[in-house]
Amino acid sequence: MRLAHRFAMENDLITADCIESTEFPDLAGQYRVYAVPKTVINEQASIEGALPEKFFLDGILKAVETAGTEEGSRQ
Repeated sequence: MRLAHRFAMENDLITADCIESTEFPDLAGQYRVYAVPKTVINEQASIEGALPEKFFLDGILKAVETAGTEEGSRQ
């Protein structure tokens, strides 16, 4: 959660929101939250657990790359 917010402060193209899963069980169910923190990326991918910054960044880049590849194949 903290890393997502730090990334959002550094880049205007990134937004981050924090939701307390026990206070919003419907959202927790919708996003299948089984571990916290859970970071959802563009509604397409997610990262679970607290990761070191390098692994967190790698996960985000992989999700964005995969989304870009899928989008390119649809065109």
